[in-house]
Amino acid sequence: MITVIGTGTGSPLPPGTEAELATATLVVGARRHLTAADLPDTTERIVLGPLPPALDAIEQHLKKPADHTAQGRVVVLASGDPGFFGIVRALADRFGAHTLDVRPAVSSVATAFARLGLTWDDAIVVSAHGRDPRTAVNVCLAHPKVAVLTGPGAGPAELGAALRSQSSERVLVVASALGSGPDERVERVTPAEAAARDWGPAVSVVLCLDESRALSPVRTIAGAVPGPAQWALDEGEFTYRDSMISKFEVRALALARLGPRLGDHVWDIGAGSGSVAVECARFGAAVTAVEKSGDGVERVRANAAAQGVDVTVVQGVAPAVLSELPDPDAVFIGGGGRELPAIVTACARRARRAVVVAMAALDRVPAAREALLAAGFGCDGVLLQSSRLAPLPGDVTRLAATNPVFLLWGVRPPARTEGVAQ
Repeated sequence: MITVIGTGTGSPLPPGTEAELATATLVVGARRHLTAADLPDTTERIVLGPLPPALDAIEQHLKKPADHTAQGRVVVLASGDPGFFGIVRALADRFGAHTLDVRPAVSSVATAFARLGLTWDDAIVVSAHGRDPRTAVNVCLAHPKVAVLTGPGAGPAELGAALRSQSSERVLVVASALGSGPDERVERVTPAEAAARDWGPAVSVVLCLDESRALSPVRTIAGAVPGPAQWALDEGEFTYRDSMISKFEVRALALARLGPRLGDHVWDIGAGSGSVAVECARFGAAVTAVEKSGDGVERVRANAAAQGVDVTVVQGVAPAVLSELPDPDAVFIGGGGRELPAIVTACARRARRAVVVAMAALDRVPAAREALLAAGFGCDGVLLQSSRLAPLPGDVTRLAATNPVFLLWGVRPPARTEGVAQ
């Protein structure tokens, strides 16, 4: 049996652990945990750093014969709740969950929200520790209440730098040295202020909040809000100019090929009404909508607000404006004119997964397809033609044809994914 003890936020050791430590022949933990344990000189110690060597040492210790003087109990000391983005996963994978006796304590996330007097059943928790922080950034852009577990190269400064130009509504709450008495700090800063500081190694967790939406209705399911009950909303759900909106039949297939999801970043180029951008955001993705006209920008923002989602709207002309944006996972292109091949090429160079192009003009299809193929994408497409039920006088119904639309999509082959810019 391996006993895994959560030390609690700021607590060197929880009460009642003396018996486990007294009989342990191997104790694994951070240096401060081992120092606080005041172990006998005969107890073997491993300072926790990279996991593989520590797991190897535990395995060798467990293999020692039962009559060997060094064979006995293994205790692992971990901060907070070791089953919450902690060492329990690695230990269970290596030795089996049945070998673990886990004693959890309060996590840094729970403590940070407690300091603010906020519930966190509706918060999304994302780990950037030892990971590319782009997923954490995308989640922060899309959701009003996020907790980020940080690490070297993915702390408050890096999060702030990524968010400062894209999210004017967010505040970062940086919780440092939680539970350590006078050294504890819980600071509210803007993303720009976070980016300008050296926060040191004491950061426990960073909360990213849209404080206008920090108090949510009563929930019955914890974590991310469930996905939308329906998608491909009727055009009447959006404000748009003339007929400048992707019809719901087109949006339905485009969404299927884009695959927007939590942690993704999606571009909507030539957004118009922003209907595709809004629908992607409803699936939990962070979305940047590019629109060249000022009234179009306001229209996208109004449609996003009406649907209760966040969409970052950039006014500019593609492809020139795209160089200022973070790399996307998927791109929808609904406009472009003569610049369409250049826009498709620019998007395909940076998209991590897929590019979807909607066109009403037949003449533009070959160039868009060639641009996707030249970028190494697999390419497919359809001509969408639909007829909707429409009423006629006398309580009868006719079929009203909508304008046909070509939809092309390019998918990056899996083997090429690792070569995309991070």
